Amino acid sequence: MSASKRSEEFLKISGQFKLGALVTESSHPITANLSEVAKTDIAAALDLLFQADGDVVNKFCEFAASGRAEKIAAVILNSIKSGGNIFFTGCGSTGRLSILLDSIWRDFWRQQSRRRGDESQTKENLETPHVVSYNQIDLENRTFSVMAGGDYALIKSVEGFEDFTAFGEKQIADLSLSSKDVVFAITEGGETSFVIGTAWAGVKAGAKVYFVYNNPDDILCEYVQRSREVIQDSRIEKINLTTGPMSITGSTRMQATSIQLCVMLTILEIVVRELSGQKSDDVANEFLAQLDTLHANLRSPEFLASLAKLVALEESVYRGGGKNNYFADHFGADVLTDTTERSPTYCTPPFRKFDDATATESWAYLFLPELDAASAWRNILKREPRCVEWNAAEIRALVSEDRFSRTQEIINKIGANELMRFRIGLDGVKNRPLGKGDSAIAVLSETEIATFQISQIEAAQQTGARTGVICFGNPELKTLNAEQVFVPIPKTNFLLNGVTRVAVKLVMNALSTCTMVRLGRVMGNYMVWVVPSNLKLIDRATRYISKLTDLPYERANELLFEIIEYVEPRMRADQAYPPVVGMAVVRAKNNFTNEQAERFLQSQ
Repeated sequence: MSASKRSEEFLKISGQFKLGALVTESSHPITANLSEVAKTDIAAALDLLFQADGDVVNKFCEFAASGRAEKIAAVILNSIKSGGNIFFTGCGSTGRLSILLDSIWRDFWRQQSRRRGDESQTKENLETPHVVSYNQIDLENRTFSVMAGGDYALIKSVEGFEDFTAFGEKQIADLSLSSKDVVFAITEGGETSFVIGTAWAGVKAGAKVYFVYNNPDDILCEYVQRSREVIQDSRIEKINLTTGPMSITGSTRMQATSIQLCVMLTILEIVVRELSGQKSDDVANEFLAQLDTLHANLRSPEFLASLAKLVALEESVYRGGGKNNYFADHFGADVLTDTTERSPTYCTPPFRKFDDATATESWAYLFLPELDAASAWRNILKREPRCVEWNAAEIRALVSEDRFSRTQEIINKIGANELMRFRIGLDGVKNRPLGKGDSAIAVLSETEIATFQISQIEAAQQTGARTGVICFGNPELKTLNAEQVFVPIPKTNFLLNGVTRVAVKLVMNALSTCTMVRLGRVMGNYMVWVVPSNLKLIDRATRYISKLTDLPYERANELLFEIIEYVEPRMRADQAYPPVVGMAVVRAKNNFTNEQAERFLQSQ
């Protein structure tokens, strides 16, 4: 279709996706001048980002005082003891959050099972009061993540999945949802069609459904019909976690998913303590105290100065056309989330498949210590990969005939075999050899033996690459000649290590965000390099063009589709392409063609 036809079709339904009134789409006053500050003082820019994270601490304080964590945990416990399962659903940032929550839960019970296997199992052990025996309940497999587009979407958002409730209903139904189960439908904006579809599927099945979101009820009910229907349905319990605007305008991978991570890990901490026979009556307040301490630690001048050096390292590598390899183990899922989210937010090349010679080389990549990709993905997920592999009949039941071919083409590219082409194990390291101008960064936890990460840093140094280490709760590694960031983690007795997982998210978000700001991917605190990969982001890009050019919304949208059509072949081939918002602004202000606008941007 022509660009004008595509714009016309979007504008017909744009009322459902015009989200500029939402709080999560507004500009945060603390970071309004972020790009200007970052030009001259990286540490000060990082401090602005962490200062905005204070909204997370404040909202969690409200949640802890409400007493809801204990009540929700009691519902989960009853479900598990009745043979039910727990579902976390989401898309984009919340989809990756759902997978992270699933993997944290599974990893904990897997480690507990291994410890039990190492101990002699006496009859007294198995009959300890209030402790659920592993022979009675397979706790590890009681959680499921449902991400729009399946596990493949961990790497790259899947076109079309976020925009349709039927896709959410189908994906969760494929996992045999029942009335015994609990569903946490998690959406930052509170308006995502896919997630709302999973909530309605839960209601239909008779499951207990929680709707987790980050915008005020009155605004959502006024502007978004699908949100109003969920919020006003008494069968769905709401968990409203509004923190205010995002530190990068509209980028809900920031405070929105941070508060969701805090709340969900608190609830799950209570559950695992109860199942393990431990005290759980003050978990929320314990978490709040440690979160407050962590936040203060992240804003200390010493920490900001050390993290600023790592920002400068990554910035210089990317400016010089180099690449960065992250090496992680325990925090593999956390690091993967941040590195892959950079692509849609800042239009950086996504992860490249090992055998794709035409795609642009990824700026950042992740490797784990497993020998092969299949084992590495199992490490990330703590289970076998679960990708969307619907047949033709299933697809036809979901979409109209005119959408069938394109939807089938998309689904054929997001199966498990395609996921394995992202070689994140040791078998992929040879595909991204490092040299002078490149960098390697190790991410370590306090409890893991970091032989793999350290050996990779040493190997990178021998090739002339620059190196860095981020240590969460670890003493600094004085023997490594690398830029080192020591993240001081408050000591806790949390079984799920929740405060540390929040620390990893906040630090990685700040590192990648500040790096991209320094590279010019943000104007003020607007992500002007956003990739319009779904209807919500098409609206966001249109609003940005309109704001920066004074064009009416309709004309800004038509211009956007003209540029999308121009860069689309490169988008689909994972090749580098110019920012669509930037091109639109240049075209509108200079009366340029697409080619002239692209050349102009390249010259800047």
